[in-house]
Amino acid sequence: MKLGRLNHIGVATPSMDESLKFYREVMGATSVVEPFELADRNLLVAFVDTPTESGMNGTQIELIQPLPGDTAFTNFLAKNPQGGQHHLCYEMADIHAAREWFEGQGKRILGPTRPGAHGTPIFFLHPKDMMGQLTEIMETPKSGH
Repeated sequence: MKLGRLNHIGVATPSMDESLKFYREVMGATSVVEPFELADRNLLVAFVDTPTESGMNGTQIELIQPLPGDTAFTNFLAKNPQGGQHHLCYEMADIHAAREWFEGQGKRILGPTRPGAHGTPIFFLHPKDMMGQLTEIMETPKSGH
């Protein structure tokens, strides 16, 4: 198994509006995928694109605000009221092979493989098995995602 590209850093936020304002005004973000709901997970999500030297998009920042009914991010924000880094997400070419490989390494996978915010399959690995960091593995997006 080969480490894939760092696709995004997930950041929990108590206020999507304030976070977007911060990334635009303080960090100079000019490319933002406007917020959208993941209704099945009770989350509001937006992506901030980070530019590279070539002008191409680099790693994204995924801003995540819990909506009524969410528990995981609500609990995270109860412990971290200002929000903060929630997870790292790496791309892998074959999500099924990646899952099998991590399972073979004895890593605990949290839940089933399911569609993520990018519309591609994802799964999460337990932080205790990943140097203390909640880690998302996503299948490398195909063209158009």
